[in-house]
Amino acid sequence: MALGPVMVDLQSTCMTDEDCQMLANPRVGGVILFSRNFESIEQLQNLVEAIHQIRSPRLIVAVDQEGGRVQRFREGFVDLPPLSLLGELYDESPDRALECAQATGWIMAAELRAIGIDISFSPILDLDYGVSTVIGDRAFHRQPETVAELAHAYIVGMRKAGMAATGKHFPGHGAVQADSHTDLPVDERPYVDMLNEDLLSFERLIHYDIAAIMMAHVIYSDVDTNPACFSQHWIADVLRTRLAFEGVVFSDDLSMAAAHCMGSYSDRAMAALQAGCDMVLVCNSIEGRKEILSNLSDYHNPVSHCRLIRMHGKPAPDWDKLHTSQEWDAALKLLSSYHRDPLLPMDI
Repeated sequence: MALGPVMVDLQSTCMTDEDCQMLANPRVGGVILFSRNFESIEQLQNLVEAIHQIRSPRLIVAVDQEGGRVQRFREGFVDLPPLSLLGELYDESPDRALECAQATGWIMAAELRAIGIDISFSPILDLDYGVSTVIGDRAFHRQPETVAELAHAYIVGMRKAGMAATGKHFPGHGAVQADSHTDLPVDERPYVDMLNEDLLSFERLIHYDIAAIMMAHVIYSDVDTNPACFSQHWIADVLRTRLAFEGVVFSDDLSMAAAHCMGSYSDRAMAALQAGCDMVLVCNSIEGRKEILSNLSDYHNPVSHCRLIRMHGKPAPDWDKLHTSQEWDAALKLLSSYHRDPLLPMDI
């Protein structure tokens, strides 16, 4: 059975019969986990294994494990610092920052792979313009060249751990104040300004063969009246053609307030897929998920399936072996050398 174009969420720490039936739906291709799905390391391993047993090829299991305010799994996992600390370190010592970035990407991905999780939606490639509270210290830096260098080192670490990287939020969420979870941000900057700034980090990471890109729920009014996630211009013309990106394109969550302008849930899903997304996320809305799965029965894209199958994680050591290895000790020492006090989690 091919991987479908919809990534769904679960409500609890274990699967119900209804969940199993949902995940068997051919329109489903992945599952994204949240803090509500985590109780303990053992419980999480069992949940992921149960998800993988549902289908062949197995469903993609994803999470947002960026670090800082956005880290879904905490107890028993390494407390990951916000990416902005790597940017601050880069300003002092670029070589040391790149070494720490690679170690941090490896630790983040290695722990998740040891559990069986395929991908974390990271790293952030947005620029920190100092105006976006929802991005803020989740971004590496203000300068696109610095973001590109740090992100490249970070994804090298992820690859060493057996995980494909997802850069977000294309074409750049850092210059708008509004939070797309609760509002519809509009970026009024000229297109040429974005080409010379925000797109540079994405372009560089595409050159470094990043596996996936997540779109932004932001309207860039100089370019299109639709948010980028639903824009053929941004996905087909800019991302696919101008930047020659051949990997997976994910939507952001279709339940976010910024997506409401595209109509019903099924309208949003179809608009995103027709614009060029390979997989759409629908989280935190049971009715929205049901609507989408009911109305995409005729949708099939074999090219997207071929792209998505590459997002499966590579083999990884088990949890205990990972945490007793010399490589683990060395990486953890690097991370600890620049990590300050942990921040409060962010519920997004």
